Amino acid sequence: MFNKIAKSIFGSSNDRYVKSLRKTVEKINAFEPAISALDDDGLRGKTVEFRQRLEAGETLDALLPEAFAVVREGAKRTLGQRHYDVQMIGGIVLHRGEIAEMRTGEGKTLVATLATYLNALEGKGVHVVTVNDYLARRDCEWMGQVYRFLGLTTGVIVPNMQEHDRRAAYAADITYATNNELGFDYLRDNMKYTREQMVHRPFNFAIVDEVDSILIDEARTPLIISGPTDDKSETYVHVDALVKQLVEEDYEKDEKQRTVILTEEGTEKVERLLENAGLLEGSNLYAIENTQIVHHVNQALRANVLFRRDTDYIIKDGKVIIIDEFTGRMMDGRRWSDGLHQAVEAKEGVKIEPENQTLATITFQNYFRMYPKLGGMTGTAATEAAEFYDIYKLNVVEIPTNRPVQRIDEEDTFYKSTVDKFKGIAKTIKEHADKGQPVLVGTVSIEKSELLSGFLKEEGVEHNVLNARYHESEAHIVAQAGRTGAVTIATNMAGRGTDIQLGGNVEFRIDDELRDMPEGPERDAAVARITREVEEERERVKQAGGLFVLGTERHESRRIDNQLRGRSGRQGDPGLSRFYLSLDDDLLRIFGPDTLFAKMMRSNLEDGEALPPSRWLSKAIETAQKKVEARNYEARKQVVDYDNVMNDQRKVIYEQRSDIMDAEAVDDVLFDMRQETVNAIVSDGCPIGSFPEQWNVELIEQRSLEILGVEVPLRKWMDEDGLDPQIIEERIAGLANAHVEAKASEIEASMWRSVEKSILLQSLDHHWKEHLATLDALRTVIFLRAYAQKTPLNEYKREAFHLFERMLATIREDVTRTVARAQFRVEEPAPLPELPDFLTTHIDPFTGDDDSHDIDGGALGVVSTSAPRMAAAPQAGGAADVPPPASRNAPCPCGSGQKYKHCHGAL
Repeated sequence: MFNKIAKSIFGSSNDRYVKSLRKTVEKINAFEPAISALDDDGLRGKTVEFRQRLEAGETLDALLPEAFAVVREGAKRTLGQRHYDVQMIGGIVLHRGEIAEMRTGEGKTLVATLATYLNALEGKGVHVVTVNDYLARRDCEWMGQVYRFLGLTTGVIVPNMQEHDRRAAYAADITYATNNELGFDYLRDNMKYTREQMVHRPFNFAIVDEVDSILIDEARTPLIISGPTDDKSETYVHVDALVKQLVEEDYEKDEKQRTVILTEEGTEKVERLLENAGLLEGSNLYAIENTQIVHHVNQALRANVLFRRDTDYIIKDGKVIIIDEFTGRMMDGRRWSDGLHQAVEAKEGVKIEPENQTLATITFQNYFRMYPKLGGMTGTAATEAAEFYDIYKLNVVEIPTNRPVQRIDEEDTFYKSTVDKFKGIAKTIKEHADKGQPVLVGTVSIEKSELLSGFLKEEGVEHNVLNARYHESEAHIVAQAGRTGAVTIATNMAGRGTDIQLGGNVEFRIDDELRDMPEGPERDAAVARITREVEEERERVKQAGGLFVLGTERHESRRIDNQLRGRSGRQGDPGLSRFYLSLDDDLLRIFGPDTLFAKMMRSNLEDGEALPPSRWLSKAIETAQKKVEARNYEARKQVVDYDNVMNDQRKVIYEQRSDIMDAEAVDDVLFDMRQETVNAIVSDGCPIGSFPEQWNVELIEQRSLEILGVEVPLRKWMDEDGLDPQIIEERIAGLANAHVEAKASEIEASMWRSVEKSILLQSLDHHWKEHLATLDALRTVIFLRAYAQKTPLNEYKREAFHLFERMLATIREDVTRTVARAQFRVEEPAPLPELPDFLTTHIDPFTGDDDSHDIDGGALGVVSTSAPRMAAAPQAGGAADVPPPASRNAPCPCGSGQKYKHCHGAL
């Protein structure tokens, strides 16, 4: 109560902050007359002047008022748009590294030009991050007119670009790209062998459009670059056939947590089925030798029980294509991890693609936290303000609208069943469409879109369906969703990127209707006619009540509902929004309190009857949504907590790679590795506190020959001298160093330096990849430590640290062995073999879900990792020119009995 009184008198903290920024806006406005008086060359010359002032020591904050005034004038001359004062406030917020929450239609794209231009003056590069490639291209071309007019360069990153084109785009003053492309390029850069091959510049400043979509919705799922492993398609098919024989009593399903586990009876049944199929070793499903088959059973069970066709995925051209749960878009090229996608392919009877092994991974949290300054903008961020600050240290600032909001948000309408609800929705839509009011309908899945479409056809209502099946024409459909009586069904509207204008969109109508008409008086007359028609239609739509947004279901996140609502009532237009719910909705069925809805509605409502709108019921729904949001936040936080452990290690490895690439020579690094390897060999053979007669002389001699390539006459030394371990270390190190120096003297010095660097980088990459696979496996089982009253995260940190130490020791030994044992000969460099297409995915490590919103980004892309190399001659006793088998895990063709990757396939 006292808070409400205080707010009414003093305003909220957000109001006071926004009010304080108006002083800066007044300074910007004061520059406008002088800036407007400049000619085009004079205005463009301001960019050169600003850069000179920065070099002289002036700060960006000091330049802000005049620079913003320059951008405003540039936008007027190129786009015909002048920034409003509230847009100036948004620009200041972005420049300060905060999140600007601006309503739909308030011009966020134009606002970004202010902070982008100002920060690009330093020449360090500014990244503008969008949710899909269409918006990246559109905004780069559209807003790029302002930047290029003012003398700045722009670039755009889209999938399947050549490396030199990517490098040029990143070198521009301003780069537009999707979050996925930026993240994958960072990972690819850290898989390359020379600095010249890398495309990224050092991180500087990024502005994230639809910041809640990218930093919240997608943040639960890391970016993963992976490569193919062995083919196990037959196993997936066999296990899927067995799982299909199970009935509901054989497993327990938890839709809330999206998990399914076998019951005792189910386990026994599966054991019998696997035994009969010859897939089980012994009779116990959970014996250690059956670990892999248990994994296949679990994934097949999830695929058959939890994942639904046309909701979670669709079949197109014989492939399983994931459907984004937030936008309803197809994510072609995306795959669920850990064998789940293969299990779904087996379920649907389509071709099973091989599994993939993780080569590099990062979460969006840790990627975007690498930017020294980060800003964002969206229409809906306030509900997640706490998470933005906890994870990214970003404040959310609500920017006032340019004109007061006139949209009416009505209370929810409740029905008993889905069929009753959709019948009621279809009648409501017909009523509003008949009086000329455009209707935008938001659904949560393709299935619901098509169900509603059937009801509308029965009512005789013409409509457009916008979902994953028809996304090619979505921009044109959305652009005309505000025309008289238009009915548009959309599977979620987050990040669609096209404004819905009442009466229709002039530009899109011109493009659709006059595309083939040549320039001339006839076209000009047609453009004038279309413009006039749109203006007249806009007034008719306003009289009909503006855009009516109808939600067929509440989403588990209030933000998604607010995004849908925000499509109506832009720039002070009239509008209406209302949500329709039923007891069959997932939110009510899974998270709603059963006594609240079931008793009241099932007993008191007749079939087809709607419960009158109630603020109390709407509040109960909001409470359920808050519960889900809290659960999702914990899931995202868990990902970050676990990835922070890997992130510390990733930074060490990537910094080491960077130092190696930049160094002219790495002989000092290899010298230290050799010394530490010698120390480890002697320590193993001569434990601390032991007597010479207790030393394992044979072990020291054997390992010295195997790893260092030198014969150590340790017994002879011991007979002649009374040695201690330190002297032994010095003598062995001397032999090893002399051996390597002799090898290096046989070839040119520059070539030897390249060889050393190449060996070091390849070993580092190989063992880091193996380490990632080990951490993935560890993360999936570490929760079991909770049964021993231990904290899984703490256990994961401890185990990961020991694994990292062990990896570093293995790298030291591996590099030392390779340099010492391999025989090199100088020959013409052979062309590098074609590298496989590495798969880029965005996968939840705990559930296997892929929540990426970018359907185009991250398609298959080749990672160029060519390295300088020498031809290695066969070692003594080895086979010359051993051809690689199909898999690195297959037996080596040389007949050694080892796997290829540990024998002739070793780095």
